[in-house]
Formats: sequence, C-alpha cells, structure tokens
Amino acid sequence: MNPHSDTLRTADGRTALRMERRLAHPPEKVWAAITDPAQIEQWFPSEVTVELRPGGAMTFSMPGVSGVAMTGTVTDADAPRLFAFTWGEDHLSWEITPDGDGSLLTLVHTFGDRFGGASFASGWHLCITALSQLLDGESTAVYPDSGALHEAYLEQFDLGQGTVEDTADGPRIRFERQLVRPADAVWAALTGGDEPAPGEPAPEGFTAEKVPGGPVTEVRASEVLAYRWHPEGTVRWELRRGTGHGPRLVLTQTGPRGFDTATALAAWHSRIEHLAARLLED
Repeated sequence: MNPHSDTLRTADGRTALRMERRLAHPPEKVWAAITDPAQIEQWFPSEVTVELRPGGAMTFSMPGVSGVAMTGTVTDADAPRLFAFTWGEDHLSWEITPDGDGSLLTLVHTFGDRFGGASFASGWHLCITALSQLLDGESTAVYPDSGALHEAYLEQFDLGQGTVEDTADGPRIRFERQLVRPADAVWAALTGGDEPAPGEPAPEGFTAEKVPGGPVTEVRASEVLAYRWHPEGTVRWELRRGTGHGPRLVLTQTGPRGFDTATALAAWHSRIEHLAARLLED
C-alpha cells in the first residue's frame, strides 16, 4: 500500500484522486467485496445500502448516528468490471481489471475540495488496506491515522504552497491547509496559552519572519485572529471546518501595491510548515 503510487489532478475546479492497488484475488471476489453491503461495512466506516443497477439509490449512514445519512446514485454497475456512484457532490469509480491470478483495483474519487485531497487519500488508503485484509480472510483491524499518513500525502500532492492574487486593493497572499489536530489544540499552539485581545500585539505564533507584527483587529478564540501589519495591510488567520482530521487553516496577507510578496510567501510557508510539524509531534 505505497502512497507514492497515488496521484491528484485538478482541472476546471474539480480534483481527481487516483489510487491503484494490486489484490491477490480474482475480479469476481473483489467485485463482491466492494458491492455487497455486508462486506462493505467491514472495510468502510459507514453502513451502505445500494440498488446495484445504473440509476439505483444508495445511502451512507454512520453506525450509531441516527437521522443523518448521505445519499448517492449508482452511475455504473458492470460486474465484475466497473462500479461507480455519486456520493453527495462527489463521484467515485471502482474499476477492476484482471492481473495475472489477481486483480488491479483502481479508485478514482472526484471532488471539489482540492485541499481535502490528503484527507481523502489517507482515508481511502486505510479503507483499501482493510479491504485487502478482508479479501485475505484476516481481521480488518486498521489503526486510525495519527496524522503522519495525512501529512505524507499532503507533501506528495504539494498541497502546502501558497498563492499570490492581484485584487483591486493590492496583492493578497493566500494559504489553505488542512491541519491534523482539533481547533482548540491549534489555537493553543498559536497563542502559547495567552488569549489575545483587540488592540494588543499579535502573539508571536501568528507572525512570520520578515513580516512585521501589529495590533490585533479581530479575534474569536479557536476561529479567527487578524492584525494590522501595515497601515494598508492585514494578516488574517481563520480556522474553518475541515475534512475529518481537524480544522482548515486559511491564512491571508493583504498589503499595498509593491510590497515584497515573494519574501512574505516564503516566510508564511515556513511558518505554516513549522506549525504543522509541531501539531504532528503533539
């Protein structure tokens, strides 16, 4: 189960995660394991119902959680070759091809949230590991990701880079990154345990080398902190809802035309990488 064989591609606002695994079992056996609800629930963390035909309905319910279920529609059901369906706004395609005395299983998960790619990849990595164990007749005991697998995929897919956008008010640096610890833990790491208040200097954790600090202009614990680094510029940290592992960090820096965006971009990249490494250690 080598994550380095997996790919992430984005085009026209949609992202496709592609994962391939060779399984030592014939296509018919693999087909049953990915389409039979009794087998699916042994490797996938949801109870699934499916009408196994194109246009058939699907539901996905978390065990022990009532009243909340996602729905989908089967788009392809060509046994034992192709099983595909929608899952909310996403689309999943499972293709099985004969490979010697076994099978090659190819999953393509298409979605809109590019920065959730490492979360989806690490989640499917664990699911397919459990699927392989099930096919081998072993216990499907897979340990949850501590965050290390997520971070390995994030690095592989190069999801930690920032961008510089040109706006009517000047340039804006933007980073978006999925984090691997709860928002309260991220906030504590950034504040150092001292709660900031409007008008006070921004805590060191929210600053970066070669980017001046300044007075806090907005703060909501575990959600938002913004400060003025320049009379015409603001740094803003937001911890938004994420994809399973923790909050989604969105960091922006705005400033006057002509400010050194290249230096600031590198400084913020280094700062966020340091934060991510510390969270992983914790």
